Amino acid sequence: MSGFGYRISDGQGERVDIKDALGETPERAPDVTWVHLTTNDERAQTWLTERAGLDRYIVDALTATETRPRCEQFGHGALLNLRGRSDEELATSDLLASVRIWAEKGHVYSVTRKSMIAIGAVETAVGKGEVRDPGDLIAAFAAAITEDLDPQVADLGDQLDVCEQALDADRVFELRRTVTRVRVAAIGYRRFLAPQRAALERLAALPGDWLQADDRLKLSAAADRAARMVEELESIRERSALMHEALTDLRAEQLDSRSLIIAIVAMVFLPLTFITGLYGMNVKTLPYADQPWSFDAIMAACVLIAAGITIYFVRRHWLGRG
Repeated sequence: MSGFGYRISDGQGERVDIKDALGETPERAPDVTWVHLTTNDERAQTWLTERAGLDRYIVDALTATETRPRCEQFGHGALLNLRGRSDEELATSDLLASVRIWAEKGHVYSVTRKSMIAIGAVETAVGKGEVRDPGDLIAAFAAAITEDLDPQVADLGDQLDVCEQALDADRVFELRRTVTRVRVAAIGYRRFLAPQRAALERLAALPGDWLQADDRLKLSAAADRAARMVEELESIRERSALMHEALTDLRAEQLDSRSLIIAIVAMVFLPLTFITGLYGMNVKTLPYADQPWSFDAIMAACVLIAAGITIYFVRRHWLGRG
């Protein structure tokens, strides 16, 4: 079973092995003990049940395969599920990795199945002495996740801006692929960020002496930032839909324009084809067929007819539409 532990006292965090994280020490107990597990298999369930002494309901929630962001109070602690970016390749339908957290006075247990980028930022905060109690650790999780996601959401908007500026009929397929990718990512992020905002707001409002006033302010700030990202993602989703419609219309106009050109060319050559086909028949009754000037006359008539049809189309402004 992989993972790590931290024993934090007076803002000083000491990284320890999992088996030593909950061990007795001759000194006073740490202010907070953080244990992070990177698996949710039976070994993790056994350790959380037997070694950490957590309730079965909490263990099942921490090791569940499918999770959505949520916050629940259970006894003297809180169960929190959050979603953040991972450096591993994830399914397109599940773009964010999950972290499940159980927090109570003096202890925080977190479990992930996929590596999460925010974990490193939380360890950095512990190393800088910014974590002194469980509330600080939870706030560090929330802040790290939102700070990591914010540039990604902004980048989606920037990609859409570039597509809007580069709107061109000759780049329809390339732009459509980009717009579709941006829209799928926006929908995937919004799917988890909307309930995540609600979970952070609920956590900030929970009663309990393990959450200090500054912790609640930090959680509220993270919730506000998540709310702003949700609004931005909703705007990106709507803009992507409009851009997709604009590209479809642009492609349709391009096809209509080309079809018009083909129709005009066909109209020009239709009478010419009739004349040449008529005089191409192998019969002896064709008028002026034996005259030496007949070929020149037919060619001149074809040129005059083609020029007349072209002038007519120009005056009707049909060629200008092509």
